[in-house]
Parts: sequence; C-alpha cells; structure tokens
Amino acid sequence: MIQESMVVTAPYILPYGGIQPSFVTHPLISGHGSSVLGKVSLGANATLGPAAVLRADGHFVKIGDDFSIGRNSTVHIAHELYPTIVGDRVAVGKKAVVHACVVGNDCLIEDNVVILDGSVVEQNVLIEANSTVYPRAVLKANSVYAGSPAKFVRELTTREHTQRKLHLLERIAGDFITPQTEFRHQPHEQPDAFVARTAILSGHVDLRSRSSVFYSCVLSGGQGSIIVHENTNIQDNSRLECHADGIIVGQNTTIGHNVTIRDARIGAQCLIGIGSHVNAGTVIEDDVLLAAGSTTEMNQRLEGGYLWAGRPARQLGKLNDAKRKMMGDIIGQYCDYADAYKLQQ
Repeated sequence: MIQESMVVTAPYILPYGGIQPSFVTHPLISGHGSSVLGKVSLGANATLGPAAVLRADGHFVKIGDDFSIGRNSTVHIAHELYPTIVGDRVAVGKKAVVHACVVGNDCLIEDNVVILDGSVVEQNVLIEANSTVYPRAVLKANSVYAGSPAKFVRELTTREHTQRKLHLLERIAGDFITPQTEFRHQPHEQPDAFVARTAILSGHVDLRSRSSVFYSCVLSGGQGSIIVHENTNIQDNSRLECHADGIIVGQNTTIGHNVTIRDARIGAQCLIGIGSHVNAGTVIEDDVLLAAGSTTEMNQRLEGGYLWAGRPARQLGKLNDAKRKMMGDIIGQYCDYADAYKLQQ
C-alpha cells in the first residue's frame, strides 16, 4: 500500500525502434530513477521500485496485472531469441534479474534472484533469495526453489505463499520511503560513448570510444578511477566502486546486468555474467567468460581462455568458438542499442 510519506515519481520512458512502451494504468506507481524502455507492455496496477529497469529492445517484454518489482531490479530480453513474458500478480524483490524467460501467475521472486534465458517458471512458484535459475530450466508449479542452480526444495503451501508475498511487498514499499541519490549525467564522456540518463557517475570515470553505461548503473570513482575501454558495455543496474586501486575494463567486454565490481582489472573480450560479484583485487585476463551468479575471491586471478563459474569462481573448461561468437555478438548488439538510445535521449 502506498502511504503519504512515500515518494512516487514518473518513470523515465523511451521508445525503441519507433515503439513506445504501453501501459494499462498510467501514471504508474514508480520510484525515483525507474525506467521503462522500448517494446514493453505493462498490465494494470504495476509498482516499479526505485531504479528498476524494464527494457525491451531486441525482443518484447509483456507483463500482466498487479506486477511489483523492487529497487535496482532488471527485466530484459535475449536479442532476437527470447522475449520475457510475466503473468499476473507476480512480485520481484530488489536487485533481481528476470531475463528472457517465462514467469507464470502468482510467482514470488525474492531479492538477488537471477532467472536466465529460455527458462520457464510455472505458476505459484517461490524462488528464494540469492538463487540462480540456469538457462532453459523448468520450475514446476506450486513449489519452492532455492540455490545456484535453483533446485526444488518443497511444495509451496497457501499459507507460506501468503506470508512470503506480504513480506516481499512490504520490502518493496519500504524502498519508496528511503531517500534516493540524485541521478546525473557525466559531463566528460567521449562524444560517441553512451551514458543512460538514469545512470549515476561520480569521481574520475574515463569512458572510451563507443563504450556504454546503461540504465540505473552506478560508477563511483571514489579514491581511484574507472577506465572503460572501447566498445565495452556496462548493462543495467551494475555497480562499479573504487575504494583504493581503481577499476579497468578492457575493450570489447560485456558487464552483464546487476554485476558488482570493486577495485579489479578485467581484460578484453570478456563477458561478466548477470548478477556476478567481482571482488577487490581480482584480475580477470583477456578472453574469459564468468558465468551468471558467480563470485570471485579477493585477489583471485582468472586465467584467459576459460569459462569460470561458481561461488567462489572455479575453472570449468576451455572456451569454444560458439561461446566466443556469442560474446562477440553481444558487443555489436549493445553498440547498436547504445546508438539508438543516445539518439532518443
């Protein structure tokens, strides 16, 4: 329930490819810095927490009625492969990612959950906090799932569903009361770099040619500096923070949605998967794929040419041509996205 003390603002709205977002209910209940972008269809009575991002460019997003999403959470698609389709009465917690999947009615997706491409979450499913739903998984109806990868835990009772939903909605509402940082555009990026209007940049941030910083990202130079090299994209709701040594991200690299990086070095031609945490002192060599939901240890070194995954990250196997092609394709897609959004904004 929205109280008088809550701060409600209009979301930042942009078309993509000439298609505007569509809303059954307007104005929306939305928090400071939230965004709705492109081919998004949103049902009645939606609530978007502060800095939440619904972005549909390379495919469509269709969301049903009574949808609630917490602060710094992201809904996106897989370019020309998978849309995102969400049913009625779905609640998503904070810092979660719902990516290129199908979610049924009455589902509860708690804080820091990542749902990956091609997955199907059937109706009345609870996914517990900090879980990762791996690509093309099927989560059965009336069930609780948890872990990374998310696995069946128990049947979901009506009582538990009611209690967990109430707590989740209370936390989402609470974020409307918390004071929010003002969003501001960085004035000194390269002329052909892209910085989304709802990104926060502070301190020394050096964006090289055709690099891009997407919606609700936070780049904080702090006592160091952040250098983002050519053609590299930093996707929605990612957070780069310098406390000492700074951050360098090499060229032609993708930083996925809702990634956290602190004082680290990341090489060229890398992909840092959705929801990953790269801890201070980490060195990621060129040509690394760090899988979604992974965490590096402090001062860990990830050898180039390999897929790494887990908490903590461990080497799983050599990269093959198919994975390298996928990583390269994302660079081109995001350069195109950035060009389109820069023109619109």
